[in-house]
Amino acid sequence: MIHCKTVSTVLFIIAELFFQLKDNYFEEALKMRNLLEEFSQNHGKFRPSILGVREHVFTGSVSSLASFMSNQETSFVTLGQRVLSNPLKVRMHYGHPDVFDRIFHITRGGISKASRIINISEDIFAGFNSTLRQGNITHHEYIQVGKGRDVGLNQIALFEGKVAGGNGEQVLSRDIYRLGQLFDFFRMLSFYVTTVGFYFCTMLTVLTVYIFLYGKTYLALSGVGESIQNRADIQGNKALSVALNTQFLFQIGVFTAIPMILGFILEEGVLTAFVSFITMQFQLCSVFFTFSLGTRTHYFGRTILHGGAKYRATGRGFVVRHIKFAENYRLYSRSHFVKGLEVALLLVIFLAYGFNNSGAIGYILLSISSWFMALSWLFAPYVFNPSGFEWQKVVEDFRDWTNWLFYRGGIGVKGEESWEAWWDEELAHIHTFRGRILETILSLRFFIFQYGVVYHMHAAKESTTLSVCLCFSTVLLADMKFTDK
Repeated sequence: MIHCKTVSTVLFIIAELFFQLKDNYFEEALKMRNLLEEFSQNHGKFRPSILGVREHVFTGSVSSLASFMSNQETSFVTLGQRVLSNPLKVRMHYGHPDVFDRIFHITRGGISKASRIINISEDIFAGFNSTLRQGNITHHEYIQVGKGRDVGLNQIALFEGKVAGGNGEQVLSRDIYRLGQLFDFFRMLSFYVTTVGFYFCTMLTVLTVYIFLYGKTYLALSGVGESIQNRADIQGNKALSVALNTQFLFQIGVFTAIPMILGFILEEGVLTAFVSFITMQFQLCSVFFTFSLGTRTHYFGRTILHGGAKYRATGRGFVVRHIKFAENYRLYSRSHFVKGLEVALLLVIFLAYGFNNSGAIGYILLSISSWFMALSWLFAPYVFNPSGFEWQKVVEDFRDWTNWLFYRGGIGVKGEESWEAWWDEELAHIHTFRGRILETILSLRFFIFQYGVVYHMHAAKESTTLSVCLCFSTVLLADMKFTDK
């Protein structure tokens, strides 16, 4: 005879299987009662308020991109969450499988925040709220929950754009400030590195490439680099010569895959991890991670400057289909294509004016990682696009793109239908006075190209002073003003 308590326990487990944990496995659902008992266990100074559970990403076999995303997520929800929980004690709420102490949260401000812009990453703000209210967030790996991740490049880009924008809003929020004030020094550093610090360092990585290339371009166009190099050769100053020929030999964006490799080693062993890593290299995972670097940098940086992060629906479906060129252009034009062309232009100008005596090997060592980044940003959407190089698809995409370009915008016309409407949507963040000032300051970097034209084309005879550039700028602005009228 079955005891009534046993029957109620089984019914509770089945209900949790179908309603609470969504895509679960029966053998994992049997552990649900053990997991709930963790609320009464001692896990530190305060009792647990959120129980973290690892995720099993089951969409890795759909495509190469899905496998990259699956492996990256697996390393984050196993190795990453394990370290964040213990010993760092800075784990927040990541992912839907986490189990909340409902009584704790509804009596301390609730789970969700009010703003759909500032608190777009509502899950981690629940963790912030729990930590600030003296809660304790743990992680348990004896139970796992199935999770489907994005499988197409556009889906992944939209998801990472949403997360990067959410991290930008976290930087601007009061919650981060309060946590920084309450944490001790070492816990504060751990919290920074594992939350907004990751995206901030990602942005600094790309900015470093820009500063390096613009500095090299200025030295080449102004003639200062050649003058300093000649002086170093005459004086035999090898240290100065080495400093002038600084090289970017490695592409830093690829290093974001290191946690994934360590996760492979811990979960599967060194040999299997090595084979998996080599296989992923043949599948162009380095191109994918470098492309993702640009996605995170663009949306995080734009949110820091202008705010206005927004939710981007990805659908989470099995979208393994050909994406039209117009759709790729709308999604990646401002974030990747324009920036990739700018980096390529800087490299070409530096090749033309800055490498007269250094040879091809020196230029390759200096620019190979920057070229890799530029080409990844320009061509990754087509490399990972199914049937992207089929001639019939190319013709259809070109016809669709031209129709989109020449269709006039208007009231009620969406960006997917007209270039004009899309352009208005893209520039919506700079319609404010503050936004225009910030974008103008960032655009001042292009005056370096103007200075190079004045210097090398002898537009003002032998004069190379900045006053000539100011004269050219005044004429250009006056011409633009006259054209507008």
